[in-house]
Amino acid sequence: MKHLTILVPEVQNNIISIAAVHEIFATANAYWREAGRKELFMIELAGISKTVDFNEGLFTAKPHTHITAIPKTNLIIIPSVSSHSYETAVKENKLLIDWMKKQYENGAEIASMCTGAFMLASSGLLDGRICSTHWSAADAFRAMFPKVNLQADKLITDENGIYTNGGAYSFLNLAIYLVEKYYDRQTAIYCSKIFQIEIDRQSQSAFIIFTAQKRHGDEMVQEAQQYIEDNVHKKISVEQLSSMFANGRRNFYRRFIKATGNTPVEYLQRVKIEAAKKEFETSRKTVKEVMHKVGYSNLKAFREVFRKITGMLPLEYRNKYNKEAKV
Repeated sequence: MKHLTILVPEVQNNIISIAAVHEIFATANAYWREAGRKELFMIELAGISKTVDFNEGLFTAKPHTHITAIPKTNLIIIPSVSSHSYETAVKENKLLIDWMKKQYENGAEIASMCTGAFMLASSGLLDGRICSTHWSAADAFRAMFPKVNLQADKLITDENGIYTNGGAYSFLNLAIYLVEKYYDRQTAIYCSKIFQIEIDRQSQSAFIIFTAQKRHGDEMVQEAQQYIEDNVHKKISVEQLSSMFANGRRNFYRRFIKATGNTPVEYLQRVKIEAAKKEFETSRKTVKEVMHKVGYSNLKAFREVFRKITGMLPLEYRNKYNKEAKV
């Protein structure tokens, strides 16, 4: 029998990713047992405290065991951690982080849920690798872990026995993904139906709300960002921006990427598409009307950029998020 360790970190504020993952894997075990097969995993909650409080003491988790009592495990689940202070969460869980790093080096696989990626990245295991986390934590993550290739649009990443996923309740999709990986496709389908989780979902792009990274201290870049946001209806070129802010194109490009994590073109596109999304959500405007309002004149180009950023076509997005416009 394989061993599954679900960590119960210190500094927690959300119990659901622990309880739900435990329930999904227990259901997968039961499905195999009812089919006359041996349960695949022994499931244990492990931490460094006898009890951990959640939601300001409203809930309490009692780990089955201390991590030091587990000499070897096959799969480690890191739940989401407190969004109030990622630095504190990493500092308070150093023993857990060191333990899981040794387990990985000893052959275990690791999966982080949502902001659990902060704990995983602090181990150094993600350096030079791809990962995802909640889109709202992307700027903080990039600042803390510049060596990690964060791809916040991805719902699930899978690389060298390390799995990560996007934000909030999308951890359920990663749980189903792992059930298929360890059990089989039929067990994953069964669990997806029991818990009514959409199977094979791959992106969280449609849920991302673009927020500008402006905590970088580069005044020239901040001015350029503000100009882009104030003139979302205009067609703006990188040459125009670099000329306006008295900087050569190459230097402007370099400083903009360093400050925001986006190229100027990517930033322009994201600001415009975010404005378009709000129009589709709140108005009855047609796709062409919205396109012109956010500074596009070519419908094909607008559709392609919109789909690239959101994972959906403009009309699909409007129909999904605006019932009145759909009617």
